[in-house]
Amino acid sequence: MGISSNDPLLLRAARGEVVDRPPVWMMRQAGRYMKAYRDLREKYPSFRERSEIPEVAIEVSLQPWRAFQPDGVILFSDIVTPLPGLGIDMDIAEGKGPIIHSPIRTQAQVDNLLPLEPEKSLPFIKTILQALRQEVGNKSTVLGFVGAPWTLAAYAVEGKGSKTYSIIKNMAFSDPTILHQFLGKLADAIATYVRYQIDCGAQVVQMFDSWAGQLSPQDYETFALPYQQRVFQQVKETHPDTPLILLVSGSAGLLERMAKSGADVITVDWTVDMADARARLGKHMKVQGNLDPGVLFGSKEFIRDRILDTVRKAGNWGHILNLGHGVLPETPEENVAFFFETAKQLNAVSC
Repeated sequence: MGISSNDPLLLRAARGEVVDRPPVWMMRQAGRYMKAYRDLREKYPSFRERSEIPEVAIEVSLQPWRAFQPDGVILFSDIVTPLPGLGIDMDIAEGKGPIIHSPIRTQAQVDNLLPLEPEKSLPFIKTILQALRQEVGNKSTVLGFVGAPWTLAAYAVEGKGSKTYSIIKNMAFSDPTILHQFLGKLADAIATYVRYQIDCGAQVVQMFDSWAGQLSPQDYETFALPYQQRVFQQVKETHPDTPLILLVSGSAGLLERMAKSGADVITVDWTVDMADARARLGKHMKVQGNLDPGVLFGSKEFIRDRILDTVRKAGNWGHILNLGHGVLPETPEENVAFFFETAKQLNAVSC
């Protein structure tokens, strides 16, 4: 695949090409802060309906594209979406997140997991991604996304989100054999899922290891990093030209270790100054982030100042402008619009 200036901005920046301005998108840009989304949610109250009925998921994915023209349009989905294909029954409770009906706690359950066959269990993903590519053409980059092995394991073992992760940590620290087998199976399934998303039209894929920041650095190196590497390595074997992004929530203490994952771009959250993150990651690692989503509650002047500060500190290469995590549900829509307008006027001159 040759490098082409016709390729969209975010894809070129993620590959490490020099671009006129940092591309910009927002995590959770399709969602509750938008009136259009809230209206649609009344018609389709179940998250699984919204993310698994193709025409609905396409509509939701495109709402922010029509409103703000971001440089990235991301598949509207959830990190637990592939789990039923492995034989792990789940639902997504409104406002509460994933619920796993029979949490994975035993060797027998791990042995009984199915290999992921996305064409059979996730056919809607293909329909959605193909439609997004067709809709945005070369004007934006279509992003796929998946959950990372540790985070999916945390949901599947705990049975739901957790504040303490005591069940999976109990397993990790007292009987890690079962957990390592589970993480290995998840890594292989996620690699298959990433490849499938790329084959269906995703140009960049972000992996969310949302809960790996709950691990100490040494436990991150045991339970998260090797399985991130296993996913990225398998994907790179077949799709070496597709940039891969890694996000870990609360990753300030883990940045240097994240750089060893095999990801092309590291998402930096707002607990790290972007200049410090750049120094810690080294000049060859590309970065994404890292405004505090709360900044979008500030005045327009404040939002502009923070954007300029982040972009200056990130420098004029290898930076995708984003929030450090998802946009918050109460965020004023006009401030999101202002964020995108300001970002697109940068043209790297003010940086």
